[in-house]
Amino acid sequence: MNTTSLFCASAGFESACRIPALPASHRAHGLHGHSYFATVRADLPAGWAPFPGGEVEALRERLAACIAPLDHGLLNEQIENPTDENIARWIRRRLETEFGVPGLQQVGIQSTTHSGVDLDVSGRAHVWRRYRFQAAHQLPNVPLGHKCGRMHGHGFEVILHANQDLGERDLSIDYDHLDEIWAPFHAQLNYHCLNEIEGLHNPTSEVISAWLWERIRPQLPELSWVTVYETGSSGANFDGTSYRIWKEMTLDSAVQLKRAPADHPQRGIHGHTFTLRLHLCAPLDAVMGWTVDFGDVKTLFNPLFKALDHHPLHEIPSLADSDTASLAAWVLKEGGQVLPQLDRVDLYETRGSGAIVSAGPADELIPV
Repeated sequence: MNTTSLFCASAGFESACRIPALPASHRAHGLHGHSYFATVRADLPAGWAPFPGGEVEALRERLAACIAPLDHGLLNEQIENPTDENIARWIRRRLETEFGVPGLQQVGIQSTTHSGVDLDVSGRAHVWRRYRFQAAHQLPNVPLGHKCGRMHGHGFEVILHANQDLGERDLSIDYDHLDEIWAPFHAQLNYHCLNEIEGLHNPTSEVISAWLWERIRPQLPELSWVTVYETGSSGANFDGTSYRIWKEMTLDSAVQLKRAPADHPQRGIHGHTFTLRLHLCAPLDAVMGWTVDFGDVKTLFNPLFKALDHHPLHEIPSLADSDTASLAAWVLKEGGQVLPQLDRVDLYETRGSGAIVSAGPADELIPV
């Protein structure tokens, strides 16, 4: 199987800013501040890092050095109009020209817990905003005894992604514009039973994402993806053509990087609370309204999960090394034997830092 491996790193910084391009009455025109979170994903060539398996640490170190001038400072001294998009572009330029990071596929800036901008491999800026609503639902077509056949509820989350570079607005698409578009949908969905809403008779995560896409896209032609979290660890994504679901879990495991130099800290046995996310892509089942049952994903993957969680991963005989890229590739191969729809595995050793291994091209990896 041909795969694409991306190495991921993240770093935070605290900064003040003002956005002079906004109207004087706008709350972000004046001096304010954020706890920013920067992320990068790169297709790094062999030999770029000090040793095989050291890519994540090397990328993280360069990102931290890149954003150091921004930390506890006024962003306007470095960036003329420090919107999230312009901060991401500033970081990308510096990483490429001053820090020698090749193969950048994505650079992201998150200015709040519910909003940010991601630059894709072509440099297009996708603004995103997270929304929440509380609702009940049941799935009417599941087999008798399936827990989702009972009326139950979730704290749903929705992320709207929009390609700013398709817009014709002076500031392209800002968060306020997304808020205005979302407001009537929040009123329609929040504190309601989804089954009673027209078009949501079978309200799976996939059906909800497509339902939102069909109604939001006419108002927002720049819409890139709709992401629906049914729970904090599972959800669906729709881009107008294809569906993707994911299931997330944590692994508390020990590792030892066998290819690290003898005096390197990662050569010794250490460990992480890994975040593992399985992505699956399949056609929508016309009756069930899902691509794959989340419960089936959990059940079928459970033997592999038990082999990884609370174990020394470097002792797995078929695993060449226990860095995140090697581990993600192993999970993709082994997991694909029980979940043939599995086409991407994300594995993070800390928030935003780890590896993504996919059976598809890297430029498809931007959502979630």
